[in-house]
Amino acid sequence: MTNTRLHEAKVRRFYDDSDGGEGAGQAYTALMGTIWHHGARDAEAAGKSVAEAAEIMERRLMDLAGLEPGQRALDFGSGPGGATTQMAEMTGATFVGLSNTETLGQRARQLAADKGLDDQVFFLTVGDRDYRTLGAWPDGSFDAVTFFESVCHLPDKQAFFQAAFRVLKPGGRLVGLDWLQRPFGDYQTDEQIQSIIRPVCEHIRLSGLGTLDSYAAMMRTAGFDVTHAVDEFEGEPCWGSTPPEDRKKWLTYSGQSGELFQDGKRALDAARGAGVFTVGWFAATRPSSL
Repeated sequence: MTNTRLHEAKVRRFYDDSDGGEGAGQAYTALMGTIWHHGARDAEAAGKSVAEAAEIMERRLMDLAGLEPGQRALDFGSGPGGATTQMAEMTGATFVGLSNTETLGQRARQLAADKGLDDQVFFLTVGDRDYRTLGAWPDGSFDAVTFFESVCHLPDKQAFFQAAFRVLKPGGRLVGLDWLQRPFGDYQTDEQIQSIIRPVCEHIRLSGLGTLDSYAAMMRTAGFDVTHAVDEFEGEPCWGSTPPEDRKKWLTYSGQSGELFQDGKRALDAARGAGVFTVGWFAATRPSSL
């Protein structure tokens, strides 16, 4: 078994709530609800709640995706389904959410049913390496592919972007948000940055963090025209989605693998404070003709 395969299996185990898993699905739902991604910086600065800022971020990306009723989208790394169902409600499009953990899929399907969206939003559990090909779908199956803070887990990010390109229709859009690293303040060299980022990756089962430029380059290598590559917290530490009052909840969480999530919170807050952690959002188009 290669190191890559070991990591991919470790990600699945991280999110798995069943016996033998580390229970991130249960922990994150208890601590954050069904929406796990960062929101729009300006919205939070204006006093909007974390949930409201997250919805504004989703709307921004859905506007760039241009999805309409009757169209189809693939949401990679759909987790408990909160963002996926909201995007379906916003656009009227049909969504297929993907996770590599069945316990997350079950939770997401129940959420869709509770919202009356189980004929519009579908959640599938895929194998650890299926992200490399998205082989269950033929070429040109979707009008949009979305990702919300999920590609950071992948050892072969380039393969995912190539697979996303293949399953998109000509003119289809790739939009997403992800965790990134960057130089900031006293942390300029890769060695300095990694001294802060490495514990985050270890505790949260990330396969290294890319940069704004590396993501855009991978998308272009896959064949996309990249229209947006934006550091949402350019020039300032990224504390978005982490209200100070939530810190105690994380550091006292005592559920399954509680110490792991406490340590992960400490590592991530250190990276936020150092400024080397940020989130960026992207939009890219599969050209209509090659």
